[in-house]
Amino acid sequence: MSEKCRSASAFACEVLSSPTSLAVALLLGAFIYLTLSDSGRNTLHFALSIMTNSHWQSPVSNPKGSTPGSFSLSRAYTSFIQYEHYAKAELDARRRLYKTLDRQGKRLGQQVGYLSKLDALARAVERNAVVTRAIAALAFEEQVRLGMVRGGMGRARAFGAESYADPGRVKEALKHFIRDWSAEGREERERLFSPILDVLKADTRTRKDLKVLVPGAGLGRLAWEIANLGFDSTANEYSCFMTLACRFLLSPKATTSAFQHTIHPFCHNFSHQKNLENTARQMRFPDVVPRAMSNLHLVEGDFLALSPVPTYDYVVTLFFIDTALSITDYLTQIYELLNPGGTWINLGPLLWTSGSVVKMELDLEEVLHLAKLVGFEILTQPAVNAPRTVESEYTGDAEGMMRWIYQAEFWVARKMNS
Repeated sequence: MSEKCRSASAFACEVLSSPTSLAVALLLGAFIYLTLSDSGRNTLHFALSIMTNSHWQSPVSNPKGSTPGSFSLSRAYTSFIQYEHYAKAELDARRRLYKTLDRQGKRLGQQVGYLSKLDALARAVERNAVVTRAIAALAFEEQVRLGMVRGGMGRARAFGAESYADPGRVKEALKHFIRDWSAEGREERERLFSPILDVLKADTRTRKDLKVLVPGAGLGRLAWEIANLGFDSTANEYSCFMTLACRFLLSPKATTSAFQHTIHPFCHNFSHQKNLENTARQMRFPDVVPRAMSNLHLVEGDFLALSPVPTYDYVVTLFFIDTALSITDYLTQIYELLNPGGTWINLGPLLWTSGSVVKMELDLEEVLHLAKLVGFEILTQPAVNAPRTVESEYTGDAEGMMRWIYQAEFWVARKMNS
C-alpha cells in the first residue's frame, strides 16, 4: 500500500479475485511448478495453519464465498520466492531510464554516483532475499513434512500457485518486521500499544481466564505482548503474507536468537531520502525471540467469518476498523464476539482505503454514533479509558524526509446487555 503499508488494511484495498491456473515459483534456486486446485489449496492452507502447534487454528472461510486470491497462501509463497527477481527488475528499469539521458545527463549522473547507488541497492535486495527465501522455504518444508507436497523439484498439486507475484506486499512485510520486532520500531510500538495495554493491565480479574481477540494482527507483536501479560490472546490475520512471516519468527528452526536476521527495509524507497546511507541502512530483528505459547493462538482467515458467538472478554482493534468494506458488519461482529459486558478497545485512524467498494465511509462522529446504535457504551472513566487522540506513524521511516502522522483515535467501549 501507499501510506499505511499495513496488512490489515490491505485485504480491503481491492476486490478479491480467484487465482489463475499455473505459476512458476523459484525455490532454492530451482523452479517448482504448481498446478491449481481449489480443494488442494484449502487443504494446504489448513495444514499450514496447524504446523506450529495445536494452539494455531485452521483458517476460517470467507462468508461471502469468494476466494482470497490477493492474500492467499499460494500468492504469498510465490511472492516471497520471487521477491529478488522483481526487486532487481525495478532497479534494471531505472538503469534503462538512465540510459535514455543525453550524453551530458549520463556524465552528470555518473559523477553524482547514481549507478553506484543502484548497485548498492541491488546488494541490499540480495540480503533481503535471504530472509524472503527462508520464509518460503520454511513454508514449503512444512508441507513436505506433513505429506501435502512432494519434496524436491517437480509438480505439486497441494495448492494452486498464482500466476504472478505481489512484491509490494513483501516490501510491506519487511517493514512490519521492523515496526513489530526491532529495536528501531520500539518508539512507534510504545506509542500505539501503551494505551491498549494500560487498559488491560487495569483489569483486576484473573488474567488467564480472560480471552482477548486481536483482529488484523499482522506479525502478531501486540497479541504476543497481551499473552505475555497473562491473558488468553488470539491473533486473527487474513493475509498469508503476514502469517508466513509470523511463523518464520515463531519457528525454533528459523529464528533462534535475538537480532539474528538482517534486512534493508527502505532500500526500495527513492522519494524523500536524504542519502544512500539512510536508504540502504540495515536493521536487525527480532529484538526478542518470540515463541508460541499455550495462551497465544492464531486464527487465520476473514474476521467476519469467525463464528459470531460470545467468546471474548476483549476485542482489540489497532489500525483495523477502517479496513472494512462494511463498517456495520465489523462493529456488529465485534459486538457478537464479546461476552456480556465485554470490552472493545480501539485505536486507529479512519483512512478508508477500499475505494468505490466501501459501502459506507463514515467520519469519527458517525462511527461513534454507529457503535452506540449497535449496542456499545463509550467509556470515559477511569482516566485510562478516556477517549483521546494519539499521534503516531505506522511503519514510518525515522530517517526519511517525509513523516506521515496519523491523528489516531482511541476509545474504550463496553457491550451493553441486549
